[in-house]
Amino acid sequence: MQHKVKVAPFTQHEQILISKIRVLPPERAMEVEDFIDFLRQTSEDRQLRQAAARLSEDAFSKVWDNPDDAEYDRL
Repeated sequence: MQHKVKVAPFTQHEQILISKIRVLPPERAMEVEDFIDFLRQTSEDRQLRQAAARLSEDAFSKVWDNPDDAEYDRL
């Protein structure tokens, strides 16, 4: 039994992008693909950094929020 994946129809914006990519020479279309990969990677990197920062907040709060550190805060 095969499971069929339901794919949403293209949005108008996606259709416009596809039509613009289709008229590009193959080497330029490859550049577009590389750029899309770059954008996705930078987005994933940013999400990873944000997740790491959230996870480390508790650990750092123990270091930052203490009586000794409070003395430096008052300087």
